[in-house]
Amino acid sequence: MTTPIDPTEPKAGKSRGIHELYAEDPGKADKQLWDREVDPVSRRGFLKKSSLLAMAAAVGGSIPFADKMPGGLIPAALAQSDESFTLEGKEGLRVFNDRPINAETPAHLLDDDVTPAKYMFVRNNGIPPEQQSIDADSWTLEIAGESCENPQSFSIADLKEKFEHHTYQLTVECGGNGRSEFVPSASGNQWTTGAVACPRYTGVRLRDVLEACGIKDDAVYIGYYGADSHPSGDPSREAISRGVPMDKALEDQALIAWSMNDEDIPYLNGYPLRLVFGGWPGSVSGKWLKRIVIRDQKHDGNKMAPPSYSVPKHPVAPGTEVPLDEFVTIHSMPIKSLITFPKTGITHADPGPLEVRGHAWAGDLSVKEVLVSIDFGATWQKAELKDAPNPLAWQRFTTQVEFPEPGYYEIWAKAVDSEGRAQPMVVPGWNPKGYLNNACHRIAVQAA
Repeated sequence: MTTPIDPTEPKAGKSRGIHELYAEDPGKADKQLWDREVDPVSRRGFLKKSSLLAMAAAVGGSIPFADKMPGGLIPAALAQSDESFTLEGKEGLRVFNDRPINAETPAHLLDDDVTPAKYMFVRNNGIPPEQQSIDADSWTLEIAGESCENPQSFSIADLKEKFEHHTYQLTVECGGNGRSEFVPSASGNQWTTGAVACPRYTGVRLRDVLEACGIKDDAVYIGYYGADSHPSGDPSREAISRGVPMDKALEDQALIAWSMNDEDIPYLNGYPLRLVFGGWPGSVSGKWLKRIVIRDQKHDGNKMAPPSYSVPKHPVAPGTEVPLDEFVTIHSMPIKSLITFPKTGITHADPGPLEVRGHAWAGDLSVKEVLVSIDFGATWQKAELKDAPNPLAWQRFTTQVEFPEPGYYEIWAKAVDSEGRAQPMVVPGWNPKGYLNNACHRIAVQAA
Protein backbone atom coordinates (compact mmCIF):
# COMPACT_ATOMS: atom_id res chain seq x y z
CA MET A 1 0.00 0.00 0.00
CA THR A 2 1.17 3.53 -0.70
CA THR A 3 1.01 6.42 1.75
CA PRO A 4 -2.66 6.93 2.77
CA ILE A 5 -4.59 9.72 1.11
CA ASP A 6 -4.68 13.04 2.87
CA PRO A 7 -7.75 15.33 2.86
CA THR A 8 -6.07 18.55 3.88
CA GLU A 9 -4.10 21.24 2.12
CA PRO A 10 -3.27 24.03 4.58
CA LYS A 11 -2.49 26.87 2.19
CA ALA A 12 -2.84 30.34 3.70
CA GLY A 13 -4.55 28.92 6.75
CA LYS A 14 -7.26 27.11 4.81
CA SER A 15 -7.79 23.45 4.03
CA ARG A 16 -9.30 21.67 1.05
CA GLY A 17 -12.78 20.33 1.78
CA ILE A 18 -12.78 16.72 2.80
CA HIS A 19 -15.75 16.08 0.50
CA GLU A 20 -13.77 17.32 -2.49
CA LEU A 21 -11.03 14.79 -1.88
CA TYR A 22 -13.34 11.89 -1.25
CA ALA A 23 -15.13 12.70 -4.49
CA GLU A 24 -12.04 11.33 -6.20
CA ASP A 25 -13.07 7.87 -5.00
CA PRO A 26 -15.36 6.17 -7.53
CA GLY A 27 -17.38 4.38 -4.85
CA LYS A 28 -20.59 6.42 -4.74
CA ALA A 29 -22.07 4.47 -1.84
CA ASP A 30 -18.95 4.95 0.26
CA LYS A 31 -19.04 8.68 -0.46
CA GLN A 32 -22.62 8.90 0.72
CA LEU A 33 -21.65 7.12 3.94
CA TRP A 34 -18.73 9.53 4.40
CA ASP A 35 -21.08 12.50 3.89
CA ARG A 36 -23.35 11.24 6.64
CA GLU A 37 -20.62 10.46 9.13
CA VAL A 38 -17.95 13.17 8.82
CA ASP A 39 -18.35 16.85 9.73
CA PRO A 40 -16.72 18.80 6.86
CA VAL A 41 -16.27 21.96 8.97
CA SER A 42 -13.57 20.53 11.26
CA ARG A 43 -10.07 19.96 9.91
CA ARG A 44 -10.00 16.58 11.57
CA GLY A 45 -13.69 15.92 11.35
CA PHE A 46 -15.85 13.87 13.69
CA LEU A 47 -16.14 10.16 13.28
CA LYS A 48 -18.97 8.03 14.61
CA LYS A 49 -18.26 4.47 15.70
CA SER A 50 -20.66 3.18 13.04
CA SER A 51 -18.46 4.46 10.22
CA LEU A 52 -15.25 2.68 11.16
CA LEU A 53 -15.77 0.18 8.36
CA ALA A 54 -15.90 3.05 5.90
CA MET A 55 -12.72 4.43 7.44
CA ALA A 56 -11.02 1.06 7.02
CA ALA A 57 -11.85 1.24 3.33
CA ALA A 58 -10.52 4.79 3.17
CA VAL A 59 -7.14 3.87 4.68
CA GLY A 60 -6.89 0.81 2.49
CA GLY A 61 -7.04 -2.02 5.00
CA SER A 62 -8.38 -3.30 8.28
CA ILE A 63 -8.08 -1.40 11.57
CA PRO A 64 -7.23 -4.13 14.12
CA PHE A 65 -8.06 -2.03 17.20
CA ALA A 66 -11.02 -0.21 15.65
CA ASP A 67 -13.29 -1.03 18.58
CA LYS A 68 -10.96 0.89 20.90
CA MET A 69 -10.73 4.06 18.80
CA PRO A 70 -12.28 6.99 20.68
CA GLY A 71 -15.32 8.63 19.14
CA GLY A 72 -14.81 12.09 17.71
CA LEU A 73 -11.73 11.29 15.61
CA ILE A 74 -10.92 10.32 12.07
CA PRO A 75 -7.80 8.24 11.39
CA ALA A 76 -4.53 10.13 11.62
CA ALA A 77 -3.81 9.01 8.05
CA LEU A 78 -6.57 11.34 6.90
CA ALA A 79 -5.66 14.23 9.18
CA GLN A 80 -2.15 15.13 8.06
CA SER A 81 -0.50 16.94 5.17
CA ASP A 82 3.01 16.70 3.75
CA GLU A 83 2.81 19.61 1.34
CA SER A 84 5.90 21.81 1.43
CA PHE A 85 6.40 25.47 0.54
CA THR A 86 9.50 27.48 -0.20
CA LEU A 87 10.66 29.99 2.42
CA GLU A 88 14.06 31.63 2.41
CA GLY A 89 16.41 29.95 4.89
CA LYS A 90 13.89 27.21 5.67
CA GLU A 91 13.18 23.74 4.30
CA GLY A 92 9.92 21.83 4.20
CA LEU A 93 7.87 24.24 6.32
CA ARG A 94 4.13 24.69 5.73
CA VAL A 95 3.32 28.36 5.24
CA PHE A 96 0.03 29.69 6.58
CA ASN A 97 0.36 33.30 5.45
CA ASP A 98 2.99 35.76 4.34
CA ARG A 99 1.96 39.05 5.97
CA PRO A 100 3.07 38.41 8.60
CA ILE A 101 4.97 35.22 7.79
CA ASN A 102 3.84 32.18 9.77
CA ALA A 103 4.97 28.65 9.01
CA GLU A 104 5.15 25.35 10.88
CA THR A 105 7.43 22.32 10.62
CA PRO A 106 6.12 18.81 9.86
CA ALA A 107 6.73 16.51 12.82
CA HIS A 108 9.14 14.19 11.00
CA LEU A 109 11.48 17.14 10.32
CA LEU A 110 11.81 17.80 14.06
CA ASP A 111 13.66 14.56 14.78
CA ASP A 112 17.01 16.19 15.62
CA ASP A 113 17.90 16.50 19.29
CA VAL A 114 18.78 20.15 18.60
CA THR A 115 16.47 21.80 16.08
CA PRO A 116 18.41 23.04 13.02
CA ALA A 117 17.77 26.63 11.94
CA LYS A 118 16.21 25.47 8.67
CA TYR A 119 13.51 23.61 10.62
CA MET A 120 12.78 26.33 13.17
CA PHE A 121 9.15 27.36 12.81
CA VAL A 122 8.24 31.00 12.08
CA ARG A 123 5.61 32.86 14.11
CA ASN A 124 5.54 36.58 13.47
CA ASN A 125 2.91 39.05 14.63
CA GLY A 126 4.40 41.92 12.66
CA ILE A 127 6.54 42.66 9.64
CA PRO A 128 10.28 42.16 10.26
CA PRO A 129 12.63 45.08 9.61
CA GLU A 130 14.07 45.02 6.10
CA GLN A 131 16.92 42.52 6.13
CA GLN A 132 19.30 44.84 4.30
CA SER A 133 18.63 47.60 6.83
CA ILE A 134 19.88 45.53 9.78
CA ASP A 135 23.42 46.39 10.88
CA ALA A 136 24.40 44.18 13.80
CA ASP A 137 27.44 46.35 14.53
CA SER A 138 25.31 49.43 15.19
CA TRP A 139 22.32 47.65 16.74
CA THR A 140 21.50 48.90 20.25
CA LEU A 141 19.38 47.62 23.11
CA GLU A 142 17.89 50.08 25.58
CA ILE A 143 17.05 49.09 29.18
CA ALA A 144 14.59 51.52 30.78
CA GLY A 145 11.21 51.65 32.50
CA GLU A 146 9.75 53.21 35.63
CA SER A 147 11.35 50.51 37.82
CA CYS A 148 14.81 50.82 36.26
CA GLU A 149 17.26 52.75 38.46
CA ASN A 150 19.87 53.54 35.82
CA PRO A 151 18.60 53.34 32.22
CA GLN A 152 21.32 52.40 29.74
CA SER A 153 21.85 51.38 26.13
CA PHE A 154 24.11 48.56 24.96
CA SER A 155 25.44 47.58 21.58
CA ILE A 156 25.72 43.87 20.86
CA ALA A 157 29.47 44.27 21.26
CA ASP A 158 28.86 45.81 24.70
CA LEU A 159 26.73 42.86 25.74
CA LYS A 160 29.39 40.41 24.59
CA GLU A 161 32.17 42.30 26.36
CA LYS A 162 30.53 43.27 29.65
CA PHE A 163 28.55 40.15 30.57
CA GLU A 164 29.24 36.44 30.92
CA HIS A 165 28.10 34.32 27.99
CA HIS A 166 25.70 31.41 28.49
CA THR A 167 24.39 28.71 26.17
CA TYR A 168 21.16 26.78 26.76
CA GLN A 169 18.98 24.56 24.65
CA LEU A 170 15.46 25.96 25.10
CA THR A 171 12.02 24.83 24.01
CA VAL A 172 10.06 27.55 22.23
CA GLU A 173 6.45 26.82 21.26
CA CYS A 174 3.63 28.96 19.94
CA GLY A 175 0.77 29.20 22.43
CA GLY A 176 -1.61 28.25 19.60
CA ASN A 177 0.25 25.11 18.52
CA GLY A 178 -2.46 22.50 17.86
CA ARG A 179 -5.19 25.11 17.29
CA SER A 180 -6.54 23.28 14.24
CA GLU A 181 -8.03 20.54 16.43
CA PHE A 182 -10.43 22.73 18.40
CA VAL A 183 -14.14 22.54 17.56
CA PRO A 184 -15.73 24.94 16.97
CA SER A 185 -12.76 26.46 15.20
CA ALA A 186 -10.74 29.12 16.97
CA SER A 187 -9.45 32.17 15.12
CA GLY A 188 -5.82 32.40 14.11
CA ASN A 189 -3.31 30.28 12.23
CA GLN A 190 -4.51 26.69 12.17
CA TRP A 191 -1.33 25.16 13.57
CA THR A 192 -1.20 21.37 13.73
CA THR A 193 1.84 20.16 15.70
CA GLY A 194 4.80 21.96 14.15
CA ALA A 195 4.98 25.33 15.93
CA VAL A 196 7.65 24.13 18.33
CA ALA A 197 11.44 23.90 18.30
CA CYS A 198 14.34 23.40 20.69
CA PRO A 199 17.50 25.05 19.33
CA ARG A 200 20.58 26.00 21.33
CA TYR A 201 20.84 29.72 22.12
CA THR A 202 23.86 31.73 23.19
CA GLY A 203 23.77 35.15 24.79
CA VAL A 204 23.80 36.84 28.17
CA ARG A 205 21.45 36.34 31.07
CA LEU A 206 18.69 38.92 31.13
CA ARG A 207 19.15 39.03 34.88
CA ASP A 208 22.75 40.20 34.59
CA VAL A 209 21.82 43.07 32.27
CA LEU A 210 18.83 44.17 34.35
CA GLU A 211 20.85 44.10 37.55
CA ALA A 212 23.56 46.20 35.91
CA CYS A 213 20.91 48.84 35.25
CA GLY A 214 19.36 48.54 38.70
CA ILE A 215 16.05 46.88 39.55
CA LYS A 216 13.86 48.89 41.92
CA ASP A 217 12.07 47.14 44.78
CA ASP A 218 8.67 47.77 43.17
CA ALA A 219 9.53 45.90 39.94
CA VAL A 220 7.00 43.18 39.06
CA TYR A 221 7.27 42.70 35.27
CA ILE A 222 9.42 43.29 32.22
CA GLY A 223 8.21 44.16 28.73
CA TYR A 224 9.97 44.20 25.37
CA TYR A 225 9.80 46.20 22.15
CA GLY A 226 11.16 45.01 18.81
CA ALA A 227 11.97 46.54 15.44
CA ASP A 228 9.13 44.73 13.66
CA SER A 229 6.26 46.89 12.41
CA HIS A 230 2.49 46.49 12.62
CA PRO A 231 1.01 44.68 9.57
CA SER A 232 -1.23 47.71 8.93
CA GLY A 233 1.84 49.86 8.28
CA ASP A 234 0.76 52.34 10.95
CA PRO A 235 4.03 53.41 12.67
CA SER A 236 2.14 54.43 15.81
CA ARG A 237 1.00 50.85 16.43
CA GLU A 238 3.18 48.11 17.93
CA ALA A 239 3.29 44.75 16.19
CA ILE A 240 3.62 43.02 19.56
CA SER A 241 5.03 44.03 22.95
CA ARG A 242 4.71 41.34 25.57
CA GLY A 243 6.62 40.40 28.70
CA VAL A 244 6.93 38.19 31.78
CA PRO A 245 6.84 38.55 35.58
CA MET A 246 10.15 39.27 37.30
CA ASP A 247 10.65 35.73 38.61
CA LYS A 248 10.64 34.40 35.04
CA ALA A 249 12.83 37.27 33.82
CA LEU A 250 15.44 36.55 36.51
CA GLU A 251 15.78 32.80 36.03
CA ASP A 252 19.11 31.41 34.85
CA GLN A 253 17.88 30.36 31.41
CA ALA A 254 16.28 33.72 30.47
CA LEU A 255 18.55 35.01 27.70
CA ILE A 256 19.23 38.01 25.54
CA ALA A 257 20.56 35.95 22.63
CA TRP A 258 22.55 36.78 19.50
CA SER A 259 23.32 33.22 18.43
CA MET A 260 21.34 30.09 17.63
CA ASN A 261 23.16 26.79 17.17
CA ASP A 262 26.51 28.64 17.17
CA GLU A 263 25.51 30.85 14.25
CA ASP A 264 23.68 34.15 13.86
CA ILE A 265 20.00 33.91 14.73
CA PRO A 266 18.05 33.41 11.45
CA TYR A 267 16.56 36.60 10.07
CA LEU A 268 12.96 35.33 10.31
CA ASN A 269 13.57 34.24 13.91
CA GLY A 270 14.78 37.60 15.21
CA TYR A 271 18.28 38.48 13.90
CA PRO A 272 20.37 40.09 15.26
CA LEU A 273 19.07 40.01 18.86
CA ARG A 274 16.16 38.42 20.67
CA LEU A 275 14.82 37.36 24.04
CA VAL A 276 14.36 33.67 24.83
CA PHE A 277 12.16 32.40 27.65
CA GLY A 278 12.00 28.61 27.45
CA GLY A 279 8.79 26.83 28.43
CA TRP A 280 6.41 29.80 28.00
CA PRO A 281 4.45 30.84 24.88
CA GLY A 282 6.88 31.88 22.17
CA SER A 283 5.25 35.31 22.01
CA VAL A 284 7.10 36.39 25.19
CA SER A 285 10.46 35.75 23.49
CA GLY A 286 10.66 39.06 21.64
CA LYS A 287 12.49 39.18 18.30
CA TRP A 288 14.51 42.00 16.63
CA LEU A 289 14.94 43.20 20.20
CA LYS A 290 15.41 46.97 20.68
CA ARG A 291 14.12 47.86 24.16
CA ILE A 292 13.35 46.21 27.49
CA VAL A 293 11.40 48.01 30.20
CA ILE A 294 11.31 47.12 33.90
CA ARG A 295 7.75 47.74 35.06
CA ASP A 296 6.04 48.43 38.39
CA GLN A 297 2.87 46.84 36.99
CA LYS A 298 1.95 44.08 34.58
CA HIS A 299 3.22 45.11 31.17
CA ASP A 300 0.50 46.65 29.00
CA GLY A 301 1.98 46.41 25.50
CA ASN A 302 0.16 45.10 22.42
CA LYS A 303 -0.98 41.47 22.75
CA MET A 304 -0.84 41.58 26.57
CA ALA A 305 -4.56 42.24 27.02
CA PRO A 306 -7.07 39.39 26.72
CA PRO A 307 -8.06 37.49 24.75
CA SER A 308 -4.52 37.49 23.27
CA TYR A 309 -2.41 34.71 24.80
CA SER A 310 -5.07 34.20 27.46
CA VAL A 311 -7.49 31.44 28.40
CA PRO A 312 -10.71 31.46 30.45
CA LYS A 313 -10.20 31.32 34.22
CA HIS A 314 -12.79 28.55 34.42
CA PRO A 315 -13.81 25.82 31.93
CA VAL A 316 -16.39 26.94 29.36
CA ALA A 317 -18.62 25.15 26.88
CA PRO A 318 -17.34 25.11 23.28
CA GLY A 319 -18.38 28.25 21.44
CA THR A 320 -19.00 30.28 24.58
CA GLU A 321 -18.45 34.04 24.47
CA VAL A 322 -16.14 34.77 27.38
CA PRO A 323 -16.07 38.25 29.00
CA LEU A 324 -12.62 39.83 28.88
CA ASP A 325 -12.41 40.01 32.68
CA GLU A 326 -12.78 36.22 32.82
CA PHE A 327 -9.44 35.53 31.09
CA VAL A 328 -6.03 34.80 32.61
CA THR A 329 -2.67 35.28 30.86
CA ILE A 330 -0.87 32.09 29.84
CA HIS A 331 2.38 31.42 31.67
CA SER A 332 3.98 27.95 31.59
CA MET A 333 3.05 25.70 28.67
CA PRO A 334 1.50 22.28 29.44
CA ILE A 335 3.00 18.79 29.16
CA LYS A 336 3.30 17.69 25.54
CA SER A 337 4.99 15.20 23.23
CA LEU A 338 5.68 14.78 19.53
CA ILE A 339 6.44 11.62 17.55
CA THR A 340 9.19 12.53 15.11
CA PHE A 341 9.96 9.04 13.75
CA PRO A 342 8.53 7.36 11.81
CA LYS A 343 6.83 9.79 9.50
CA THR A 344 3.07 9.48 9.56
CA GLY A 345 1.58 7.48 6.69
CA ILE A 346 4.40 4.96 6.26
CA THR A 347 3.97 1.30 5.41
CA HIS A 348 5.87 -1.02 7.75
CA ALA A 349 6.54 -4.18 5.74
CA ASP A 350 9.19 -5.63 8.06
CA PRO A 351 7.78 -8.37 10.33
CA GLY A 352 10.01 -7.12 13.14
CA PRO A 353 9.50 -4.26 15.57
CA LEU A 354 9.29 -0.63 14.49
CA GLU A 355 11.41 2.01 16.22
CA VAL A 356 9.49 5.02 17.53
CA ARG A 357 11.10 8.19 18.80
CA GLY A 358 10.26 11.78 19.55
CA HIS A 359 10.45 14.57 22.11
CA ALA A 360 8.50 15.57 25.20
CA TRP A 361 8.49 18.84 27.15
CA ALA A 362 6.57 20.34 30.06
CA GLY A 363 6.86 24.13 30.21
CA ASP A 364 8.61 25.12 33.45
CA LEU A 365 8.53 21.50 34.66
CA SER A 366 10.35 18.36 33.53
CA VAL A 367 8.98 15.20 31.93
CA LYS A 368 8.54 12.21 34.23
CA GLU A 369 7.69 9.55 31.63
CA VAL A 370 6.41 8.96 28.11
CA LEU A 371 3.99 6.18 27.20
CA VAL A 372 3.19 4.83 23.71
CA SER A 373 0.08 2.98 22.48
CA ILE A 374 -0.85 1.19 19.24
CA ASP A 375 -4.44 0.36 20.24
CA PHE A 376 -5.93 3.85 20.60
CA GLY A 377 -4.94 4.12 24.24
CA ALA A 378 -6.43 0.83 25.48
CA THR A 379 -2.94 -0.22 26.62
CA TRP A 380 0.34 1.67 26.97
CA GLN A 381 4.02 0.79 27.04
CA LYS A 382 6.70 2.91 28.66
CA ALA A 383 9.32 4.51 26.43
CA GLU A 384 12.94 5.15 27.33
CA LEU A 385 13.29 8.82 28.31
CA LYS A 386 16.53 10.80 28.30
CA ASP A 387 17.28 13.62 30.71
CA ALA A 388 17.12 17.16 29.36
CA PRO A 389 20.50 18.77 28.58
CA ASN A 390 19.40 21.66 30.81
CA PRO A 391 16.15 22.92 32.36
CA LEU A 392 13.49 24.07 29.87
CA ALA A 393 14.75 21.85 27.04
CA TRP A 394 12.74 19.01 25.55
CA GLN A 395 13.61 15.38 26.28
CA ARG A 396 14.15 12.57 23.78
CA PHE A 397 12.07 9.39 24.06
CA THR A 398 12.53 6.11 22.18
CA THR A 399 10.82 2.73 22.11
CA GLN A 400 9.86 -0.10 19.76
CA VAL A 401 6.39 -1.35 18.88
CA GLU A 402 5.24 -4.61 17.34
CA PHE A 403 2.04 -5.05 15.37
CA PRO A 404 0.11 -8.28 16.03
CA GLU A 405 -1.35 -8.52 12.51
CA PRO A 406 -1.45 -6.59 9.23
CA GLY A 407 -3.69 -3.53 9.08
CA TYR A 408 -4.02 0.14 9.89
CA TYR A 409 -2.57 1.32 13.20
CA GLU A 410 -2.05 4.56 15.01
CA ILE A 411 0.90 5.15 17.29
CA TRP A 412 -0.04 7.48 20.13
CA ALA A 413 2.34 9.21 22.53
CA LYS A 414 1.38 10.41 26.02
CA ALA A 415 3.80 12.29 28.28
CA VAL A 416 3.51 12.82 32.03
CA ASP A 417 5.11 15.80 33.77
CA SER A 418 7.07 15.88 37.04
CA GLU A 419 3.91 16.76 38.97
CA GLY A 420 1.96 13.79 37.59
CA ARG A 421 -0.15 15.58 34.96
CA ALA A 422 -0.57 13.58 31.75
CA GLN A 423 -1.55 14.60 28.25
CA PRO A 424 -5.26 14.04 27.54
CA MET A 425 -6.18 11.55 24.85
CA VAL A 426 -8.55 14.03 23.25
CA VAL A 427 -8.42 17.80 22.72
CA PRO A 428 -8.56 19.54 26.13
CA GLY A 429 -10.90 22.32 27.22
CA TRP A 430 -12.06 24.60 24.43
CA ASN A 431 -11.06 28.25 24.58
CA PRO A 432 -11.87 31.13 22.18
CA LYS A 433 -8.33 31.55 20.81
CA GLY A 434 -7.42 27.87 20.58
CA TYR A 435 -4.46 27.90 22.95
CA LEU A 436 -2.74 25.10 24.90
CA ASN A 437 -3.88 22.03 22.97
CA ASN A 438 -1.75 19.26 24.43
CA ALA A 439 -3.71 16.21 23.28
CA CYS A 440 -1.70 13.05 22.61
CA HIS A 441 0.16 13.12 19.32
CA ARG A 442 -0.71 10.31 16.91
CA ILE A 443 0.64 9.07 13.62
CA ALA A 444 -0.65 6.57 11.04
CA VAL A 445 1.16 3.33 10.16
CA GLN A 446 0.08 0.58 7.76
CA ALA A 447 1.48 -2.80 8.81
CA ALA A 448 1.83 -4.98 5.71
